[in-house]
Amino acid sequence: MFSNDIIASFNELETSIYNYICKNSEKVTYMRIRELADETHVSTATILRFCRKVNCEGYSEFKTKLKMHINKNKDTPPPLKGVQHSIIEFFERTLTGDHDAKIKEAAEVIAAADNVIFLGNGSSGILGEYGARYFSNLGTFSTYIKDFSYPVHSKLRNNSVAVVLSVSGENPFTVSQLNQLKQEGSKIVSITNNRLSSIAKISDVSIPYYMSEEFYENTNITTQVPVVYILESVAREVHNR
Repeated sequence: MFSNDIIASFNELETSIYNYICKNSEKVTYMRIRELADETHVSTATILRFCRKVNCEGYSEFKTKLKMHINKNKDTPPPLKGVQHSIIEFFERTLTGDHDAKIKEAAEVIAAADNVIFLGNGSSGILGEYGARYFSNLGTFSTYIKDFSYPVHSKLRNNSVAVVLSVSGENPFTVSQLNQLKQEGSKIVSITNNRLSSIAKISDVSIPYYMSEEFYENTNITTQVPVVYILESVAREVHNR
């Protein structure tokens, strides 16, 4: 209801009205204009100017829009599902599928490389940083790059493997950097949620984990437990070679 541009346009008195409304929004929906003016120590004319500034013809329309805004924010989102069933399903698949073979294949590629580079964006980037640290802890020195415009030195690209993490496997920045690294001779190991994604297709070794994607509002909240399991499994396999 109050955009950044509108808030930036408030003068000192209008800002005091805005602050009062934020702290007492439900109360304001039942107040008359004179009562709000008295509480905020301004005139009714100032209240009306404030209403027009927030795109309302008058105080009555402002109160109606404020009520709608409050009710919208009160809408309770559906409860999030527990992750235990998804995690159990994933581990059951690892016992019957070809995950062990994929992990061994990825470990073979990484063990043969002189340089290991982890790539990822968002939550995948955080796990990429964790992966680089975990591999380094087990004796395979690794680096993590989170700035996709960061120039990768030619010495780092020499006999290198890029370990890329992506839920969708379609992040355009990641795809672009992987294409560049692949053209320059780097091997690609990907851990994604979809074996048919763009990143998986251009990888030398792809380890998919097939979890049902979940979103909260516009944010992808798909569990990353399988990624941690795969990272640690590959790191241990490399260490044991």
